[in-house]
Amino acid sequence: MNRRGFLAAACACGAGFLPLAASAQETWKAPPRFVRPDIASDEGGLWALMDREERNLRRSPFALRDAKLKRYVQDIACRLAGEHCPDVRVHLVRTPYFNASMAPNGMMQVWSGLMLRAENEAQLAAVLGHEIGHYLSRHSVERLRDVKARAGFAQFLGLFGLVGAVGQMGLVAGMYAYGRDHERDADRIGALLMHRAGYDVGQAARVWENLRLELIARDEGIENYSPLFATHPHASERQETLEALAAELPGGTTGESAWREHVRPFLREWLQEEIKRGQHEESLALLGRKILIAPEEPLYPFARAEVYRLRAKEGDLEAALADYQEAVRLGGEPPETHRGLGFIYRIRKDAARAQAFFQRYLERAPDAPDAAMIRSYLKELNV
Repeated sequence: MNRRGFLAAACACGAGFLPLAASAQETWKAPPRFVRPDIASDEGGLWALMDREERNLRRSPFALRDAKLKRYVQDIACRLAGEHCPDVRVHLVRTPYFNASMAPNGMMQVWSGLMLRAENEAQLAAVLGHEIGHYLSRHSVERLRDVKARAGFAQFLGLFGLVGAVGQMGLVAGMYAYGRDHERDADRIGALLMHRAGYDVGQAARVWENLRLELIARDEGIENYSPLFATHPHASERQETLEALAAELPGGTTGESAWREHVRPFLREWLQEEIKRGQHEESLALLGRKILIAPEEPLYPFARAEVYRLRAKEGDLEAALADYQEAVRLGGEPPETHRGLGFIYRIRKDAARAQAFFQRYLERAPDAPDAAMIRSYLKELNV
């Protein structure tokens, strides 16, 4: 759809909204804060269910409980939500998939795979603003009414990331259950919320383009593979409309420095989880982009070396060796860098170098979980 057609096709939102205008510059009015519905109603029952799941999430081993990071992301959500801020409760979830979701009772999940992929604060705000757009438009309530008494109810609950939660649902599992018109509304409202909060709206298009490039790295039909791209507006349409909205809503900041400061303590853990995810092509696309953005960060070439080594296609060991060496050159590399170099030289039958790197690994990480295995390799290399 072209820009003019998209802007003309904006849908009416939930109660309390003015119709979305033909220009993003015109006033859009958010609804007043929501009142808790009667427990006997469909919506009240859904709120009660979400309250129970939120209690479970607070106790979950997947919950990321770092107070400083949580306050930081909560503040971003509040800047976007405006007067609805008191009703938005952010929960950070440790799982390597790209996802954020918001339930009708105000429970918001933000997954670590999304935070790993965001390049700056504005990109996270683009995704959170999109989810808040769904919340303010009461799209989940519309979906509840649509699927009530159907077999699709479990799928509807899945749009909040609750079924098998966290870690098991796969890529963007919490974001695909809405229809394309709802997604268009949420994109548009999210862009307006970003602009009002002082963010660069142009970063919204970059988020989805970066994710698209990861998915097509698998060399599969993107709409067939990803639920997000199967039911969201077509990737090219979404790119066009988000860029058009950014042109109408210029200015704003990216918050890159603050973002790097807050996520840096978690990069190593998040990258390890990304490596374990086993989606090598997607991870290589992600890490190649990260290396271009932050060439001074040793964790990115280390992580890419691990992915190359584990994929082990033709030429991958050479690529892994180069990345491990680059991580060492940058300094501050994790101890596992030397373990990886030891593995490569062991495969190459270079016993002296393999021993040296394995010993360096054990010196730097003597209590590593695999220390006994590495010691057995050293004995083997001494024979």
